[in-house]
Amino acid sequence: MEEKICKAVNDGVKGISLLKEKKSIAFITNASRMIAECFKKEKKILIAGNGGSLCDGMHFSEELTGFFRKKRRALPSVVLSDPGHITCVSNDVGYEYVFSRGIEALGKEGDIFIALTTSGKSKNLNIAVDKAKEIKLKTISFLGKDGGELKGRCDLEFLIEGFTTSDRIQEVHMTAIHIIIEMVEYILFKEEGKEILKTISKEKVY
Repeated sequence: MEEKICKAVNDGVKGISLLKEKKSIAFITNASRMIAECFKKEKKILIAGNGGSLCDGMHFSEELTGFFRKKRRALPSVVLSDPGHITCVSNDVGYEYVFSRGIEALGKEGDIFIALTTSGKSKNLNIAVDKAKEIKLKTISFLGKDGGELKGRCDLEFLIEGFTTSDRIQEVHMTAIHIIIEMVEYILFKEEGKEILKTISKEKVY
């Protein structure tokens, strides 16, 4: 058992080390700036996922509406997880529409939709991205494995390859999410972040 535990730990370390790659740092930088710009314009983010990815989305959202590392104003984020909505839409038209209906109801032009999926194959998230694009939301995806059908479809994407199970992928996703939140707070609320914020409207980074 000790050998298996050590292998699991090594796999976890391998996954987190991917965040040091240039493409990961570029994604985190651009996602942080996009989200900060969204909040600066008094827009919101909508987040969705299935199973553990939905739980990660709930974690993402509460760090924004609540507090992360410091006291500051609440940041507008909605995770599409309401059980009444999900069971209503699933019962009436099918589970594949639970997120797109939520986006249709709550999304406004200039908002951001964030899809969390370890496979990229979830039909409800692919349909949700279609709806988000239709009503002119920006889109970000957190993907795993080969990216599935969702690969290449969003304005920004973070793809974790090299793992066959969702747990390792979700661990990397969640670490990236925590760093993004830290950077968003840095941009919006740190004195030294004000100069960065001024440049966002002048630079096309996504």
